[in-house]
Amino acid sequence: IVFTVAGLYNILWGLWSIGDPQWFFRFTGMPLSNHPAVFACLGMVVGLYGVLYLDVARVPEHGWLIAAVGLTGKVLGPAGMLWLISTGAWPSSAIVLCVTNDFIWWIPFGLYLIDAWSAFRLHAAI
Repeated sequence: IVFTVAGLYNILWGLWSIGDPQWFFRFTGMPLSNHPAVFACLGMVVGLYGVLYLDVARVPEHGWLIAAVGLTGKVLGPAGMLWLISTGAWPSSAIVLCVTNDFIWWIPFGLYLIDAWSAFRLHAAI
């Protein structure tokens, strides 16, 4: 269920960000981007992760690597965001991006990875 929800969320978030690549800047009170195509590209990448998460939901015994890469991004993204906020490059309101895209997924992805580790190791050994 977690990866189905994550997949649908990412696909919808990606489509929204492709369709309106300035939404995040308006929402956080930041100046509009001079290069909205960059944020639209981020939306494409996030949406494609959604397709991968749906595959984990479809075949959970083979999704360990996808989930591990996804969780890594969900940890490194906020680290970069905290740096941007701490240097004053972005306002603290930008953290909302990490709340919805990253923080809420840490525990369920982590629990899946702990549970799936033995299956991954067995599959990798074969």
